[in-house]
Amino acid sequence: MLNKRSKQIRRDTIALSKANGGYHYGGSFSAVELLVALYDHVLTVHDKFILSKGHACWPYYVLLREQGYDPRPTGHPERDVHNGIHWTTGSEGHGFPAAIGMAIAKKMMKKPGKVYVIVGDGECQEGTTWESLLLAAHHKLDNLVIMADWNGIQGSGYTKDILPIPNFDKIAELIGWNTSVIDGHSCEEILEALSIFEKDTPRLIVANTVKGKGVSYMENQPCWHAQWPPPDREKQALQELEDSE
Repeated sequence: MLNKRSKQIRRDTIALSKANGGYHYGGSFSAVELLVALYDHVLTVHDKFILSKGHACWPYYVLLREQGYDPRPTGHPERDVHNGIHWTTGSEGHGFPAAIGMAIAKKMMKKPGKVYVIVGDGECQEGTTWESLLLAAHHKLDNLVIMADWNGIQGSGYTKDILPIPNFDKIAELIGWNTSVIDGHSCEEILEALSIFEKDTPRLIVANTVKGKGVSYMENQPCWHAQWPPPDREKQALQELEDSE
């Protein structure tokens, strides 16, 4: 069951995206709890966050606006540091490598804070992801935290049918990462995983999620990776996301 806060962010996501021609609800809704955990409980003024799976930008914009920022509501995030967006993303596999550079720079300049990144499981098929995994371990980037939104679906279908990555956490662990596998819709599990730290070791959290979480007809359906619901479906979605607590 989704809590009041999670439902509210999903409703606000629909409102903001509709007003600005947005869509990509499947991947947006699978990442809501990950984003809420970061923005409500974890991120400090010393931290940086990159939404590498840039198509999930609408709940990201909602949370940035709550923080007092005014990001331009484009279909993918465009770098605007003054409004909380630290990297342009959308083309898959670009956010993680940028975070490597930011984390190394923090280390070199002895600056506090961490670099947090949310990547998608389809994005993890990219070669840049594997290079970044190797680089982060080699440079002992214990100020880097990667959260993989593992919803099992990418733009073209189910990841298991396109290019599966079995035991992603185990592979990263062999390379030199500290890893956890959690329920990506449990705020408690997310926060517990985000609290774990191991010196000289980057952190990977594989968050098992559901594409389109919270709206019954969207859940685990590849077709809702990128489309806008017609009025009757929109009404149903908002009804299902009403706060009944």
